[in-house]
Amino acid sequence: MTSHYVDIRVVPDLETNASQLLDALYDRLHLALVKQRRDDIGISFPGYATTPRSLGNVLRLHGSEQALRDFLQEEWLKGVRDHVRLSDIAPVPAGALQRTVQRRQFKTNADRLRRRRMRRKGETEQQALEAIPQTVERRPNLPYLHLRSRSTGQPFCLFIAMGPLTATGNPGPFNSHGLSGTSTIPWF
Repeated sequence: MTSHYVDIRVVPDLETNASQLLDALYDRLHLALVKQRRDDIGISFPGYATTPRSLGNVLRLHGSEQALRDFLQEEWLKGVRDHVRLSDIAPVPAGALQRTVQRRQFKTNADRLRRRRMRRKGETEQQALEAIPQTVERRPNLPYLHLRSRSTGQPFCLFIAMGPLTATGNPGPFNSHGLSGTSTIPWF
């Protein structure tokens, strides 16, 4: 149950903007959730907006008071501590609405999809072009984090989508990114 929350605000400086700091913070959060095998902490971005596209400068962690306390005791903020400010753990305001926060994946680059198809299926460039038209490309308007895969080393964008606001919550586990398509977090 996500009865409590803590805000982690990134503080940019002359060399690093808020977006880069949020990327680094989120990367460390993900590693900590994996290392600690946590599925009881969800995340949200109170400054989330699609126009202009932004996640803001606050990462909010949601969970029980004890789960948040235990999670924050670990040294997962090492390396970014000088660039973040943590609020106290606080109860969720009464009457807060609920919503899901989830990852959305898009086919954003037809050329990359064609090259991948050629490698996997042994097709020619012409065959891949016929199989994957330019129209499969989608230009998402969702805010995202720039991350690097720990397994492949490849950079990728983690697009964040918000579900509709509801009056009732749906408790449940979150993935190793603190996201879920079914479990809700309080939105305030």
